[in-house]
Formats: sequence, C-alpha cells, structure tokens
Amino acid sequence: MTTTTLTLNDSWLTRRNAFDWVFAALVVAGGLFAFSRYAASMDIYEKTILLGTMPAMIWLGWFWRPLRVLAVVVAAAAVLAITSYQGDLARADTVFWLKYFLSSQSAILWMSVLFFMSTVFYWLGLFGGKQGDALELIGSRLAWAAVTMALIGTMVRWYESHQLGPDIGHIPVSNLYEVFVLFCWLTATFYLYFEERYATRAMGAFVMLVVSAAVGFLLWYTLVREAHEIQPLVPALQSWWMKLHVPANFIGYGTFALAAMVAFAYLIKEQAQETRWYKLTPIWLLGVALCFVPVAFRQRVQEAGGSYWVVYAGISALIAAGILLGRKRIAARLPANEVLDDVMYKSITVGFAFFTIATVLGALWAADAWGGYWSWDPKETWALIVWLNYAAWLHMRLVKGLRGTVAAWWALGGLAVTTFAFLGVNMFLSGLHSYGTL
Repeated sequence: MTTTTLTLNDSWLTRRNAFDWVFAALVVAGGLFAFSRYAASMDIYEKTILLGTMPAMIWLGWFWRPLRVLAVVVAAAAVLAITSYQGDLARADTVFWLKYFLSSQSAILWMSVLFFMSTVFYWLGLFGGKQGDALELIGSRLAWAAVTMALIGTMVRWYESHQLGPDIGHIPVSNLYEVFVLFCWLTATFYLYFEERYATRAMGAFVMLVVSAAVGFLLWYTLVREAHEIQPLVPALQSWWMKLHVPANFIGYGTFALAAMVAFAYLIKEQAQETRWYKLTPIWLLGVALCFVPVAFRQRVQEAGGSYWVVYAGISALIAAGILLGRKRIAARLPANEVLDDVMYKSITVGFAFFTIATVLGALWAADAWGGYWSWDPKETWALIVWLNYAAWLHMRLVKGLRGTVAAWWALGGLAVTTFAFLGVNMFLSGLHSYGTL
C-alpha cells in the first residue's frame, strides 16, 4: 500500500506575523488621521492618492520587512518635528532637536554626511581584509540612517512649505534641490534591497559613488544657489500630475544609475587580471568623462562655485584611477558575474517600467498644462531617447540574450544619456521646461 502525503502551502496572508498586522494597523490609522485632519486642504486627486498609498505602503512593508521599521521611525520623527514646531517655523532656531536634527535642512545635511560616510566605509570594506565584512556592515547601516534622515527631511519640508502660506505649500519634488534628495534616497533604498536579496554588500561601494556624487551637487546647489529655500511653485508645476510623474520618473533615474554603477563593477571584475593599459584606458576615460560632466555647470568662468567643480571633477578622476589600480583586490570581494549581471538587469527592468509610467503621466500632464500630449520639447525628446535606449537594451537581452561585457558597457553608457536628459537639457536647451534651468 502506497501512502501519499500532501503538503499544503500557507497562503500569503497566513504567513503574516504579529508585527505585520500591527504595521498595517498603524498605516491605516495614520492614513485615516491624515485624511480627517487635512481633507479640507486636499482635492479629489490628493484624497485618492492618500487612500491608495495606504494599501501600497502595507504591501511594501510586507514584501520587504525592513521598510516597516523605516516607515515607523520616519513617521515618529516627522510627527515629533511637526509637533515641536507648534505652527511657528522660527522654533527651528530654538528647539534643540529641530535645530540640529529634525528641521528639513538639518535632516538633509545629516543625510549628506551619512551618505559620504557610508561610501567611505563601503570602500574601506573592499580593502579591509579580515575586517572587510564588518566595515561593509557599518557602511550599510550608515546608508540606512541616511535614507531615514532623507525621508524625515522630505516629510518635514512638506509641512514647512505649508506653514509658509497656503499658496506655497507643495509636495517637495518641485525643483532640482528636492529631486536630488529624492534621487539619493530612492537609489540607496533600491540598492539596499538588492544588497539583502543577494546577500552581498560589495556592490555598495560602487552604488554609493553615484549617490555621493549627487550629494556633492546638492551641497553646491545649496551653498551657491541657496536652493534649499522653499519657493512658491511656478504655474506649470501647480498640478496634481506632478505628485505622480516626478516620483515615477526618479525611480527610473535612480535604478538606471544603480544599474550603471553595477555595470562599472562588472567591468572592473572582468578586467581584474588585465595588465595591458590600453585595454583599461576606455574604462578610465568613460569614468573621467562622467566625472567631468559637472564642470559644465560652470556656464561662466567667473561663476561662483566654479573652482568647487574643478576640484570635484579632479578628485573623481583620481578615484576612477584608484579603482583601476586596486581592481584585483576589488574583484576578489565582488560577487559572481552572474549576480552583477542579474542586478543590472533587474534594476533596468524596474527603472524602465516606472520610466514608461512616468512618460505616460508626463504626456497627460502636458495635455492638461499646454494643450497637447507631445510637442517635441527638448525635455520630452531626451526622455524619449532615454526610453528607447533602455527599451533596446531590454529587447536585446530578452530576444538576443545580451549578457556580459557588452551589456555592461551599454548600461554604463546609458548613465551619460540619462544624465544629459536629467541635467544637460536644463542647462543647454530651452523649451517648455525652461523653469527648471540651472
């Protein structure tokens, strides 16, 4: 007699633990409180977004559990900051934790410092020998802390904008300062997910380089252009479409940048044993080219902060050279090529999906603001070029089996295309998006 044993798999809901349900209850309670408190200040679209955010946040917290702790900490700190203000922004200079930690500007400065520190520890981990794992762990924890401070700063800045006046308040994704903060924490968060998913921290050294580069721009933009000051929205940005288009767009930018840096790591690993410098020169030249892109921000020789960018680019070029010199030790700690290739692919896939959504939303926004879905504005044109670039990359991978070195070079080159679409268009071309000029 044969006995057959049937194993019943638990459903997704039955696998939830107590913390999962507590988190869900907290999200629902917080969302309903915000709805009851601020419903009078929201239109129908904002109410819909708020209600849709609650199940989305619960799903994300259940899908990747570290987000639960992140969400609770950010919410608690933001509520503490808002309560501490008591409706008076001047208290940011007198209340200790507002002045040094929780005001939007303080939190974002902490974000900047923590991302720089995270980058340093990740790189120390690559060259740290027996202590490498411990150093990379510190780098990872610092990255989580930086993401936390970035989100706190974003939430508090949103509140601060509304305190300045009802016609000034807006979601903080409206200018280069705010979207660079968005880019930093989105890119870092996606990387941290892959770090846990693949159980390796060695990629963090490369990914944090692009995050630190963004922080470098952010600091310059703050000091020289005083971009941290909250300003009223220009008419073109006074649309609820912005609340959807910009975040979706920057998920694309962030994951494309992540894929490019992982591609850089792949190429370094591939060339670890290469001794012919003419074979290594193309990698260094591309790195130098990307590093020197910010020098273009000096639109005039006498422009304030011009020397900052020269030093910035020079240091970046030295870093690129140092990576090549230490390529053997770096390659030894990097994960297998298959892991790097898979992370590159998945990052581009996620980015392409969200960039596609952002492009469609942008067309709907354009129709609402300018009366047409498409006008071949320089920003629109270069967004299309970015989309076509990654569409071709994915097509070649899925249809032709694109892998390895060619795929990595393509992904790394895509960073240059994306950077120009993100910043270059604003600097050198004029059009309907001229409100975003540097």
